[in-house]
Amino acid sequence: MSPTEQQSLTPTHHHGHSHGHSHSHGPPNPVSAHLRKVIAAVLIPFAVAVLAGLVVMWPGGAPPHKHSGLGLDRETRSGRVVKIEEQDCAAAGAQPQQESGPQPGGAEPPKGPCEKSEIEVTSGPDKGRTFTELVQPNASRHYSVGQNVVLAYAPKAPKNLQYAVTDVDRNVPMAVLAGIFALAVIVVGRLRGVFALVALVISFAVLTMFILPAILHGSDPLLVAVVGGSAIMLIALYMCHGLNARTSVAVVGTLTSLMLIGLLSTVFTGWAHLTGDTDDQTGLVHGLYPGIEIRGLLLAGIIIGSLGVLDDVTVTQTSAVWELKEANPSASWRTLYGAGMRIGRDHIASVVNTLVMAYAGAALPLLLLFSIADSGVAKVATSEIVAEEIVRTLVGSIGLVASVPVTTALAALVVSADRHNTKQGKRARGARGRRRRAK
Repeated sequence: MSPTEQQSLTPTHHHGHSHGHSHSHGPPNPVSAHLRKVIAAVLIPFAVAVLAGLVVMWPGGAPPHKHSGLGLDRETRSGRVVKIEEQDCAAAGAQPQQESGPQPGGAEPPKGPCEKSEIEVTSGPDKGRTFTELVQPNASRHYSVGQNVVLAYAPKAPKNLQYAVTDVDRNVPMAVLAGIFALAVIVVGRLRGVFALVALVISFAVLTMFILPAILHGSDPLLVAVVGGSAIMLIALYMCHGLNARTSVAVVGTLTSLMLIGLLSTVFTGWAHLTGDTDDQTGLVHGLYPGIEIRGLLLAGIIIGSLGVLDDVTVTQTSAVWELKEANPSASWRTLYGAGMRIGRDHIASVVNTLVMAYAGAALPLLLLFSIADSGVAKVATSEIVAEEIVRTLVGSIGLVASVPVTTALAALVVSADRHNTKQGKRARGARGRRRRAK
């Protein structure tokens, strides 16, 4: 930073009242009426278009379908483990273990008795009915008496085979964890934390009540993601950060970056011939709802996955420029942009790494499988199942990187064009001139 810029960004204490709302302890100073009209002229038509999209494509709930009995598409009931007995596996009629010596990696095959668990159905018309399930020693999941479980129900199967344990009931630990999260957000964020939680609930409602059902009804997944993601963005940003010019600049920066991500996603998923049909769950969804465009589903996932991190970047950059301007109203657009970009470069380095690690963590089992496969790195990286994650990560990262200069430039332009800030800058420069003459 040059000496001139350092001097221009040094807070001036002569106008203490004008800096009373700076930093993050209060709302930003309001901008002029003229600038508010300019911002409204840009964002109101956009908000109206998003609302119209919600109304036109509102699905009214997920379409009905017959359960296939495969994967997650099964009828379920609640159950509870009421009794467990140890029993010889052979005597219990268990299938013999697939073992002919040591297991891969040198580990000995598991040995020990089987566990004969008695399960009681606790919901549905068969409430009170019991059945047994045999758990072998090498099973990944073992039960305990009193444990609540999730049962898969197959009504067309023979009576003794209609129920089977498919998962454990995790309602209590998940609810406790959610409560701890909400408490931490409220304690640290206070009123703003409360608004953040409300925005999170609304965002989840938009996802489950609009985006997912609309895609199942056959609407274009990319269009649904753009409309639904824009609605989530508007609700979350304005509810968490207030209805003001600073938030509006962040909205415009986020929207611009989302458009870039959508464009790059469309180009490179088509160029790389990515279908999006790379796992069993996607194939099951497509089998149940053949009208869904799977490649569009991939594009929608890229946009929605990038939205949350984009909000963080654009809000941070906008707030940084606003605080710099309020610290010294005489700072020029060029000075504000340069200082904001220095902050943004640090933000880019951390956020891009965060995004890449988040995708890597989600795909860790897949990466482990490829690490032991007899294939070169280039072959693995260009296989569709891995290339899909690479495109998702790189496109999202490009959008994040682009959001920093775009949002910083918009914020610097807005605060520099604001008549209130211009007047404050003139007063500050005049005060410094008087102090120099007085010396």
